[in-house]
Amino acid sequence: ICAIAHVTAKTMPHEDAECKRGSAPNIHDPATKELSVVVPSYNEENRLPLMMDEALDYLEKRQKQDLSFTYEVIVVNDGSKDQTAKVAEEYCKKYGSDKVRVISLEKNRGKGGAVRTGVFSSRGKKILMADADGATKFADIEKVEEGLKNLQPWPKGMAISCGSRAHLEKDSIAKRSYFRTLLMYGFHFLVWFLCVKEIRDTQCGFKLLTREAALQTFSNLHIERW
Repeated sequence: ICAIAHVTAKTMPHEDAECKRGSAPNIHDPATKELSVVVPSYNEENRLPLMMDEALDYLEKRQKQDLSFTYEVIVVNDGSKDQTAKVAEEYCKKYGSDKVRVISLEKNRGKGGAVRTGVFSSRGKKILMADADGATKFADIEKVEEGLKNLQPWPKGMAISCGSRAHLEKDSIAKRSYFRTLLMYGFHFLVWFLCVKEIRDTQCGFKLLTREAALQTFSNLHIERW
């Protein structure tokens, strides 16, 4: 596995995406927002509205309660073949380009490449990865924020808080076939054996990073896809 990863790894350019509304900010610049939400999207015209409505409703209410709270949502259209970009642009028009931005990649690069593009164009002190399918309730960001806070003091300002749906595993198993359940346990074992043992749900697409941690993490990313 390590040999294949080494052979297939390639240098990934930082500036290969353009935002329709002009050149995007850079993660190397000082933060100007409290929170950036990066939403990688590939053929998500049907599911994206549900996620965006929930996220923006929460963020707008939070901003009204705390005027110092600022945010942006970055939808990275990963070379979609449907109307994902058009759907995202409607939110850009509704909430303004300062709160919702759309970055469109000409070719599909995979989730890793899409998230990385969004992260490198973010302006937030904290950066949240959130899947377009809305599998995680957006208000649960408060839980990962609490997790991030509990990690303090952060070494060199770096910390990552990972969402988890491991506690829902029994419910999900009841809806899966035996074959898919077997594959799931097999995958979990490989991740535990080869990679990390402390994180129970590595596949949850809900992760909160400090700006410093995001810069270091995604600068060292070699594989764009799965």
